Amino acid sequence: MARRSHLSGTLLLLVCFLLGISAIAQQHKPRQSSTASQTETPTFKNDVVIKGGTLLTVTHGRIPNGSIYIHNGKIAAIGKTVKAPANATVIDATGKWVMPGIIDSHSHIALDGDVNEATSPVTPQMMMKDAFDYDDKAIYRALAGGVTTSLLLHGSANMIGGQAIVIKHKYGLGRDQMLFPGAPQSIKFASGENPKRVYGQRNQLPSTRMGNFEVMRQSFLDARHYMQEWDAYEAKVKKGNKDATPPKKDLKLEALADILRGKLLVQIHCYRADEFLTEMALAKEFGYKVRAFHHALEAYKVADKIAANGVAIATWPDWWGFKYEAWDGIPWNAAICLRKGVRVALKSDSGDVTRRLNQEAGKIMHYGVSEDDALKMITLNPAWIIGVDKRVGSLDVGKDADITIWNSYPLSSTALVDEVLIDGDVFFNRALPGLGLTHYKEVQ
Repeated sequence: MARRSHLSGTLLLLVCFLLGISAIAQQHKPRQSSTASQTETPTFKNDVVIKGGTLLTVTHGRIPNGSIYIHNGKIAAIGKTVKAPANATVIDATGKWVMPGIIDSHSHIALDGDVNEATSPVTPQMMMKDAFDYDDKAIYRALAGGVTTSLLLHGSANMIGGQAIVIKHKYGLGRDQMLFPGAPQSIKFASGENPKRVYGQRNQLPSTRMGNFEVMRQSFLDARHYMQEWDAYEAKVKKGNKDATPPKKDLKLEALADILRGKLLVQIHCYRADEFLTEMALAKEFGYKVRAFHHALEAYKVADKIAANGVAIATWPDWWGFKYEAWDGIPWNAAICLRKGVRVALKSDSGDVTRRLNQEAGKIMHYGVSEDDALKMITLNPAWIIGVDKRVGSLDVGKDADITIWNSYPLSSTALVDEVLIDGDVFFNRALPGLGLTHYKEVQ
């Protein structure tokens, strides 16, 4: 009996010891931070059917009382009827309007005021990702206005600014989960009043339009020389020269070289007709392509030349006269450029306007633009400017299921977004408490 009692006591001590070890291990086990969990790559496993709404497809007209089947984040079928699994989630859009998510091709939201690195007129090595504040409420406000993708650009202080990022408005997720996977890298240029004002008031080059373009030419000449140095070094290495010394790596020159190599999409802040011509001539001289002119208020004056060079514009329907180089802006700019063959997008350049780009498209229809073209100006055309038009911008099979559902005709000043889906997942639902958010859990 005494032996059994001793054995029981020993077992009890052993259990206590093991429990203690377990508790210590739990205390010293590294806790996974919330940031780490937010940056995990999401997997899309969803089956969703949106049915009953009027579909504005952008590429193949309207489909009254249509349906969309979403599978694993992609549009799998679209039409009057679709085949979907019986267990698919159904969103009833009867009496509502359904269109692609709006795309803003010129935005500065969520950059915490770090828009301009105005310490040099040439800063292509700056990365806007390093200034990206993924918790900025402006991302939510744009989402609630139907925006699903934005190009976040460097400011216009520099002739050659920093490199942009493309985000999806998945508000409530981590930083890396908001980045648009596979989106091409864009870089921001700026000509005209802004660079010459910023540096001219310091009695620094550039202080004139002549100085602006001299700074650019010299930068590209430096980049060419840098590329030649590296080409010469790599040629020596290929020949087996073990004594070859590599040139010093330079982040600024490397970024400039990437422009000349065609690796970066060139987005240019520019207002005046003469400067469009100079920018395109400079691009031809150094062998790179201009993707789009932004603002572009005098584009109508040289629209045929812009179209011939395959350059798009990202503009406003009715902003003009707010500074000298905007005096000749007209509300028919977009319509004239469109008729001349220019790809036209409407953008915000504003944390306010980005919430109602649908109304900007509605306004442009009053200046001679059709519904289909107005829709393209806030969906497919900005997608092309950003380089993601194969992924988003229209309701087509195979594209990302970035879709907005509206309570009335979307290009009306009274329309409101009821739901927003990104990659087939609902990120905004106006009917829900908590400002309609589905992924952001903290109190706003």
